[in-house]
Amino acid sequence: MVLQRCMMLRGRTATSVTRKGEEDRIVWVLLCKLGRFQDKKVGPNIPQAPRSHGEHRTSFSYGRRGRRMELFQELKASNENFVRETKPIIQNATRDVYAALSPKTMIVSDLGCSSGPNTLLFVSNVINTIADLCCKSGEEFKRSGTSEQKGQTKPSYYVSGTPGSYYNRLFPRQSVHLFHSSYCLQWRSQVPEGLEAWSSEAQLNEDNIYIARTTPPFVVKRYQEQFHMDFSLFLKLRHEELVSGGQMVLIFPGRKDEDVYNGDLNKLFGLVVRSLQSLVDKGLVEKEKLESFNLPVYGPSVAEVKEVVMQSHMFNMNHIKLFEANWDPCDDSEGDDVQDSARSGVNVAKCIRSVLKTLIACHFGETIVDALFTEFARLVAKHLEEEKTKYAIIVVSLKKI
Repeated sequence: MVLQRCMMLRGRTATSVTRKGEEDRIVWVLLCKLGRFQDKKVGPNIPQAPRSHGEHRTSFSYGRRGRRMELFQELKASNENFVRETKPIIQNATRDVYAALSPKTMIVSDLGCSSGPNTLLFVSNVINTIADLCCKSGEEFKRSGTSEQKGQTKPSYYVSGTPGSYYNRLFPRQSVHLFHSSYCLQWRSQVPEGLEAWSSEAQLNEDNIYIARTTPPFVVKRYQEQFHMDFSLFLKLRHEELVSGGQMVLIFPGRKDEDVYNGDLNKLFGLVVRSLQSLVDKGLVEKEKLESFNLPVYGPSVAEVKEVVMQSHMFNMNHIKLFEANWDPCDDSEGDDVQDSARSGVNVAKCIRSVLKTLIACHFGETIVDALFTEFARLVAKHLEEEKTKYAIIVVSLKKI
């Protein structure tokens, strides 16, 4: 579906360029609301990504208008730190592609996550950067009196939103100039194979839904192998779709050191497990249900990301860094103190609920969702009273070889 739509878009773009003339620059921004799972079996009770427009609801289409505005305001503070860390990298990648290739039509694809204003911030950043470049290149004409244009004129741009999975081919070969993905690539294509195999005597990752201190080394290895396989596939597919010299900026949660048992995601999902266990104690969740539930997630280290990129022999690494972001999406402070742990607990619970609700409801049923995240908010608040934990965010800029 995405492939067919992209072919249609390219035809329309060529028409626009001919009509507008040689000096115009056209930007196609493809906003892909992408499922994280492939079309194959994705593990026990893990839903596949929906495939039709009707089944997708993005941040700018769900809920009432007042609630949408409230969510945007809540996320504004957290985006200040995010923009500060990522905007220069996105701008550099955009400038490099534009300067090196001088495309009449520049195809830019955002691969998610389309939760909150992430996608809109990226799109605005790219368009403004190209507008600056166009403005500078046109200064000669202005000085000679050829143009009476005042101020900055943005390039013509067209936006299309399409569903798909980034673990499949999405676009024609050598058709995209710039890829961007934010807070998506921590999701694996499936739960690592073998974790669903359990018996009445033993469960491979008992009482855990992700990697914890009690997780057997065998399970850890399966998660690492799944990351290596998925990220290698992602790089291969995007390499095929990028033009020569095209670039990617990828942003996703990882971990600060090589201790796979000590990542920030481990602590976060550990609190989710404790919340589920409290529901087991209350008789609201069956213990067997909890023991058969594993998340298709993995937060890699910077070294692991570098290793997969280097082994691919497909990309040069322009830049890679790790920065930290508070658990509370509304807290942009840099200190070690949490001003209102109860409020932060609620904010974190809202955020994680939006991420996990579909998986939780599919496996355990809709009826436990409210009780689960009420308990989770309480546990997060208690945790933040003792320690202000932060996400480790990896941002990497790659250029196609």
